[in-house]
Amino acid sequence: MTLFGPDEPTTGPSEPGGRVRVRLTVAYDGTGFHGFAAQPGQTTVGGTLAEAIEKVVGHAVSLTCAGRTDSGVHAWGQVVHADLAPARGRLDLEALVRSCNAMLAPAIVVREAAVAPVGFDARRSAVSRRYRYSVLNSPTPDPFLATTAWHVEDPLDLRAMEQASDPLLGEHDFSTFCRRHPDGGSLVRRVFDASWTRGDGGLGEEEVLRFEIEAGAFCHQMVRSLVGTMVDIGRGRKRAGDMAAIIRATDRAAASQPAPAHGLCLWEVVY
Repeated sequence: MTLFGPDEPTTGPSEPGGRVRVRLTVAYDGTGFHGFAAQPGQTTVGGTLAEAIEKVVGHAVSLTCAGRTDSGVHAWGQVVHADLAPARGRLDLEALVRSCNAMLAPAIVVREAAVAPVGFDARRSAVSRRYRYSVLNSPTPDPFLATTAWHVEDPLDLRAMEQASDPLLGEHDFSTFCRRHPDGGSLVRRVFDASWTRGDGGLGEEEVLRFEIEAGAFCHQMVRSLVGTMVDIGRGRKRAGDMAAIIRATDRAAASQPAPAHGLCLWEVVY
């Protein structure tokens, strides 16, 4: 199997070694994967995707992603780059997408492939990332949402949760909601947007609450910890007016337990 041929070839700027840097937009169901980053002895999204690409191009591939998602976390708009060696100066990206999807779908799907501009880096070139967290707020579980939404039986006050998201905007030290870096690195992050919405009324959607947050970068477990705290606010265990003080505390004990990983999705990466 090869992705090189005469049909609709794609050429682009070369990276060192004569390879072409390719940008892939990837969606995946994180269920059953031990996160994105390749790890020896573990089934990961990045490792599985790299193996598929290697089978197509015939050489070893190193992937760089925009965000290393944790175990069980999903993605709709993950972006990765890889440097691929074209044959006779031609690279058939449509064949690459077809071949990878034939091997990986539906758990992993390459939505789009394109030659990247010179200097593009999936992680370092990103301006912001947007995550979406889904909560099924219903007395009854939904088997079709079991792997993509956190089922919360208690009635939730959506307005209080919306109010609690307002203090997140701007630049803050998010130590309250993040695991400390082993090297003591900064946990200051800038949040551009944060909001809760209710589903559009489709099949079961009226019971789905979605939190979306966009920031320049995120620290480990930040979104899940924010959601866990805001759901407790929706339950009435905390007050929306407490959120600013919880942020200022820079104390992990001030936040609630992180929401389950399976409700989280890397929705979009902005460049």
